Amino acid sequence: MSRIGKLPVALPQGVKGFVAGNIVTVEGPRGKLNFTIRSGVKIDVIDEKLVFSIIGTDGIGTDGIGTDGIGTDRQAKADYGTARATLNNMVHGVSKGWTRVLELVGVGFVAKLQGNSIVLAVGFSHEVTMEIPNGIKAVVTKTKIELESTDRELLGTFAAKIRQVQPPEPYLGKGIKYSDEKVRRKAGKTGKK
Repeated sequence: MSRIGKLPVALPQGVKGFVAGNIVTVEGPRGKLNFTIRSGVKIDVIDEKLVFSIIGTDGIGTDGIGTDGIGTDRQAKADYGTARATLNNMVHGVSKGWTRVLELVGVGFVAKLQGNSIVLAVGFSHEVTMEIPNGIKAVVTKTKIELESTDRELLGTFAAKIRQVQPPEPYLGKGIKYSDEKVRRKAGKTGKK
């Protein structure tokens, strides 16, 4: 069983959590997010904390698979920790927010904001245009893209799509990289003497 799932998620001041059926809503000063609970996981709001539990752990065989052979209880145990981690990220998002910074490294590698899109010039014969999804704010300087959102999953997915346009290469380090990413460099070929 997940050790992460056992820990309750504290709701900071100004953040409220509601459970209606199988949907959990977290609301804070930066916005509002919803999460759909998978079957087998129960979430309650007790004393300004989100408390997680597993439903229906009876009927488990010694191997952790349900007596019906499907393994629903095993899946519930897996979803238990995932639900806790996701809701913890949502609480952090609506209270403080999430940020991701990407850097463009290379001669002539630039980014610019054009309406609701980021336009990248990263060594191709054409510019690459990426539309910014709803829920993400972007601040673009020439060689730096700063993304901010309440939804960590949406932010991480969009940042990964931007990085995927031109990932950093190991010889000169050119490409789009995260600001905290360390690119492992390789030695190039040595010329004949």
